Amino acid sequence: MTNLLRAVSRSLAARPAERHDDWHLFQGNQYWNNVLTSWEPNHEGIGSDFANLVGKAFKGNAIVFACELTRMGLLSQARPAWRRLRRSGRGGDLFGNDDLSVLENPWPGGTFASLASRMELDAAFGGTAFVGRRQERPDRLLRMRPDWVTMVLGSDAEPDAEAQFALDADFLGIMYHPGGKGSGREPKVLLADEVAVWAPIPDPMAAYRGIPWPTAALREVDSDVAATMHKAAFFERGATPQMILSLDPSVKREEFQKFNTTLESRHAGVSNAYRTLVLQGVTPHVVGKDLHQLDFKVTQGAGETRIAAGSGVHPVVAALSEGMAGSSLNAGNFKAACRLVADRTLRPLWASMFASLQTIMWEKPSDAELWYPEREISFLQEDRKDAAEIEQLKAQTIGALVREGFEPRSVIAAVEAEDMNLLVHSGLLSVQLQAPGSAPPKSSGGLNGARPAITVGGKP
Repeated sequence: MTNLLRAVSRSLAARPAERHDDWHLFQGNQYWNNVLTSWEPNHEGIGSDFANLVGKAFKGNAIVFACELTRMGLLSQARPAWRRLRRSGRGGDLFGNDDLSVLENPWPGGTFASLASRMELDAAFGGTAFVGRRQERPDRLLRMRPDWVTMVLGSDAEPDAEAQFALDADFLGIMYHPGGKGSGREPKVLLADEVAVWAPIPDPMAAYRGIPWPTAALREVDSDVAATMHKAAFFERGATPQMILSLDPSVKREEFQKFNTTLESRHAGVSNAYRTLVLQGVTPHVVGKDLHQLDFKVTQGAGETRIAAGSGVHPVVAALSEGMAGSSLNAGNFKAACRLVADRTLRPLWASMFASLQTIMWEKPSDAELWYPEREISFLQEDRKDAAEIEQLKAQTIGALVREGFEPRSVIAAVEAEDMNLLVHSGLLSVQLQAPGSAPPKSSGGLNGARPAITVGGKP
C-alpha cells in the first residue's frame, strides 16, 4: 500500500484519479468553492472554503468568533485516559499509562488542550481535522492544514468517480501538500494508521470528509456583517436620519454648492452629531429611519441566535445579547442551557474526537478505549453533582437489598446493570418474615461461592 500511495502521489497533482495495480483511486476533494451573492451586487459574500471561512467568518464576525471560542475553550478542558470495556457494554474504570504521553505532549511546548483546540478549529472551518503520527518519529504529532490534504480511497470494483461510495472502498491514507496543492512540491504520504481523521459533521455527499458548522449559517453571518456595517455607517455619518434637501427656486446653484460644502464640514461625522441644523432656502425631507425605528437590536439578535444554534452553543453559554436578557439568566435556565450544550454538543464531539485519535494510538490496550474523565472538566461539575446524587440513591438501594438478605455482590451487579434479574438471595430472611418461635433458616449460599437457596429472576 505504501508503494501504491507514493506512486499515485506524483500523478494526482495533474490528474484527479488513476488506476494502479487493479485499484481505482479516488482523490478526495476536501472543499468546494461557491460564493454567495449578497445584499449588494458588487459585494463578495463569504465562501465556504477553508481560507474564506477563517478570514471572513472566524476573524471577521464577532458572533462566529464568540461561538467558536466557546466551543474551543470547552473542548480543550478534556484530558485523555483509557476506559476499560465491559461485556455489558458499559464503560469501566479509567486509567492512564505512558502511551498517552504523545497526546499529553503532542509537540514541543504543546499540551492536549492545544491539540484539541487545533482539531476543533480545523474541523469547524475545514470540515475535517487531520493529525498525523509518523513511524520515524512516534513521539510527536503533526497538525495538518485541512485544505492542503488529499484523502485517498481505493476500490477494485467501482469506476473512479464512484470509488468513494463503493462497498469495498478502503481508506488508504492521505497526501499532504506543503504550501498547498498548487505549490509544486511533492506531497508527503501518510498511511491510514498514521493519521487521525476527525469529521464531527459528516458530509452526506462524501464518504469520509465533513462539513464546517458555519456552512448552513453563511447567510446569517453575511447578514450580521451587513448589519454591523450599517450600524457603523449610521454613527460615522453623523447619527442622523437620511434626508433629501430640495432647493428653493430662488437659490442659485453656486450658492447651494457653497452651502452644501459648509453643511458637510459642520455636520458630517460622529464628532458633529446632534448639532443644530440651520437651513435657509432648502427644505429637508426625512426618508430614512433611525436604529430604534428599525428595531435593530431584535433584528440583529435573531440572527445571532441562529448562528449560535448552528454552532451547537446556547446563546446564554456564549454570552450573546439574546441570552443575556430576561429570564435566560435565571439559575434554572442557565443550568438547563449548560446541560443542553454538554449533552447535545460537547459529549458527542469528545466521543468522536477520542475515537479518531485512537487510530494513531498503536499501543492501545486490547480491553480499553480512549476516553475522557468527566471529573476533570469544570464545565461538567453540575453534572458531577447530579451524578453524586444518583450514586447516593444507588448506595441506599444497595443497603436496602442487602438488609433484605440478598448477596452483596449480586446486589452491586444488579444495581450497576439496572437489572434486578441478577439479584441472588442468601437464604437468610429478616425476623419480620419468620414465624414466631421458628428457627432461622440456614443459608446454603452467600459470599463463599456456594449455590444459594433462593434466587430472583431464575430457578430456585
